Formats: sequence, structure tokens, C-alpha cells
Amino acid sequence: MERTMTLQTEQDMEGLGTRIARALPQGGFVALYGDLGAGKTVLCRGVGRALGLGHLSSPTFTIVQEYPTVPPLFHFDAYRLSDEDELYAMGFEDYLDRNGLILMEWADRVPDALPGERLDIEIAGSGVEARRVRLLPHGTDYERLVSEL
Repeated sequence: MERTMTLQTEQDMEGLGTRIARALPQGGFVALYGDLGAGKTVLCRGVGRALGLGHLSSPTFTIVQEYPTVPPLFHFDAYRLSDEDELYAMGFEDYLDRNGLILMEWADRVPDALPGERLDIEIAGSGVEARRVRLLPHGTDYERLVSEL
């Protein structure tokens, strides 16, 4: 069951990230979609804050940022990747095996690498306008997460 919501502020987007973090299953995977400035990193920052991080930044140039939270948080940005092969070459399967939380911005760049069970979040809007956020669960754990939000 998908869910769509409208978020008015950056604080609303960060708050959604916090609520998602608290409901994610062990080894959870969130695939984020949206244009530049849509709020993908802001949502990720909310996840990080829920895990006790004081700061989370976009890993655009490093592709992945690892945070020593419990569980560990792996924040990917696939914007600069040309395909799934590049992602796998950097050890993506090892990250999947580490049972941490994975957030992947620009997931549309590597669709064949995404696990079958995950939460897709599509964010529409940018600038000062409200954001339309669509949550699409894949798998029973993610169906439950979306119904609890």
C-alpha cells in the first residue's frame, strides 16, 4: 500500500526521516528519487539524527558515506555513477551484507542493483514550494512501515 503526503517545510522532511529511521527493519534499504533540491539529503539527515548523528552531508563526490551508528548507516549518492557495474566495483554487495541501514539518493541511476525488499521514496518539488512525497513499499516489513507512518 503506497502513501502520498505533502510536506510544507524542511523540518517536516527531516521529521519524516526521523520517523522512517525508527520504523526501518534491521538491514533496511531506502531508495530516494527526486530532482536536485527536492530534499533527499534533508530526509537522510532526519534518519541520521534519529540514530544520534549531529551532522550528515551529501556523499556526492565520495559516492558513499559511512557513519558508525547502531546500526551502521551507509549513505549512498549514485548521481555520479554511470551504471550498476560501478556500484558493484566499489563493494556494494559488502555493504548489503553488513546489515546496516542503507539510504541511496539517485537510486534511479542503478535500478538493477536495488534489493527487492526496500522502501522507495519519490520526492517532487524544490525551492520554497511544498514537497509531494510518495512512499512505495516493497515487502511486508516496508508495507508495515508505511502503514505506521
